[in-house]
Amino acid sequence: MSTAKKFAGQTAIYGLSTIISRMIYFVLTPIYTRTLSVGANGIFTALYGNASIINAILAFGMETTYFRYLQKRSDNKQQVYNNAFGVVIAISIVFLVFCLLFLDNIINYMQAGVAKDHADYAFYVKSFLVILVLDAFCVIPFAKIRADGRPVKFAVIKCANILFVMSLNLFFLFGVPFIISHHLPGGTWMAGWYRPHWVGYVFLANAIASVFTILLLLPEILKLKLKFDGSMLKDMFVYSWPVLVANISFIINESLDKVMLKHMLPQAISDQQVGIYGQCAKIALFLSIFVQAFRLGAEPFFFSHAKNKNSGDTYARIMTYFVITVSVICVGLIANVDILAYIIVGKQTHMKAGHLVPNVYWSGLGVIPPLLFGYLSLGIYMNLSVWYKLSDQTKYGLYISGIGAVLTIALNWLFIPKYSYMASAWISFAAYAVMMVLSYVWGQKNYPIPYDLKKGLAYIGASAILAFISFTVFKRNVIIGNVLLVLFASTAFYFERNQLKTIFKR
Repeated sequence: MSTAKKFAGQTAIYGLSTIISRMIYFVLTPIYTRTLSVGANGIFTALYGNASIINAILAFGMETTYFRYLQKRSDNKQQVYNNAFGVVIAISIVFLVFCLLFLDNIINYMQAGVAKDHADYAFYVKSFLVILVLDAFCVIPFAKIRADGRPVKFAVIKCANILFVMSLNLFFLFGVPFIISHHLPGGTWMAGWYRPHWVGYVFLANAIASVFTILLLLPEILKLKLKFDGSMLKDMFVYSWPVLVANISFIINESLDKVMLKHMLPQAISDQQVGIYGQCAKIALFLSIFVQAFRLGAEPFFFSHAKNKNSGDTYARIMTYFVITVSVICVGLIANVDILAYIIVGKQTHMKAGHLVPNVYWSGLGVIPPLLFGYLSLGIYMNLSVWYKLSDQTKYGLYISGIGAVLTIALNWLFIPKYSYMASAWISFAAYAVMMVLSYVWGQKNYPIPYDLKKGLAYIGASAILAFISFTVFKRNVIIGNVLLVLFASTAFYFERNQLKTIFKR
């Protein structure tokens, strides 16, 4: 199989598993909203709101470091695995011990403002610790599966985990009440301990699913040998800590605007504005699914092909077709934005007290074009980041993400009071665009890769023009938008057809 076919096939499998996982979580969201109280949903949101940063700290950038050192120390892959996995395990155990020592303080902090239910909060926090630590233990085994070129196994385990989470949620929230109310076998026993609408079952379901994933990954976990190379480990730490800081900066860049909207807008409208922004932003997340799937396949591929004679040409070619693909997806999402909005936030108007009133969420659809092109810029940046990862200059990732975070904070502070969430959407695009440009400029100076800049800019520019025409000039007309989409995709295929035939015939 050609390199191109193999890469495209693996990325498609990663993409399918990512889409399935997002769809399942999309199904769970309204279930939580309708089944749990507002306060319970607040507990759920507060705990999982901390998860992304804690997960990044526990992984310590070792996923990227693992891929890099597999390529640098191809003569001793087992030792690379031992070191990377050992670091994550050690950090996770230290984190767990620290949390257990200060468990009451953590519970009291999470319980702030709530006068009762200390035992419940203790259960929430303990379950959450189990989820965080076990998920951290899975990071390097999952990375090994990707590095070994086994995307099907990766996808099967990921999807099995998510399906298990959903099944357990449905069992605890609906299955147990049904068994009790219909006096089915086991119903009397369940009635003795079951609590309707208790958010603890959500955490319990996730904790059990994390144990289930560990069991599925046991063949990879058992390959760990408690033998570490101190010299290599020191080098890996030097490489990984800037990746860690860059990852945390990226998370801040992704989520801080919503926090600032909440605190900088007048209290009377802040919740509504954040809600509108958050719901409309979910439409743009469809593009992030592709970007995430691409990263899952691209990162191990880039490292494994680093020593190839024509690796730079391969990276440049991948970039070109990545840009074309995300540009077409952007135009496609904008062409069908009204359909997606209907699915996510409901009809444009609804009846209230006998009168037809507008759905406030539709007023926020203007955030979608800048958010989409922000994710496009982020995806290109992820492609470009190969230069500092392969040249062992991960400090540049720290610099670039840090600059993006500073821009996000400063510009949101300046413009949120006047422009609300529209400012946040455009600032998100601006921050990612700056990160993309900085990575390209610094990369060409330190690790030149022959990207086809003119072609990439041409496709991005064409997609931006078509997006403007579809969204603004024709006011999101679905038919015209999709005609423009077909024309754009057909034109791209026409110009690239010969190159595509050559690539996939190899």
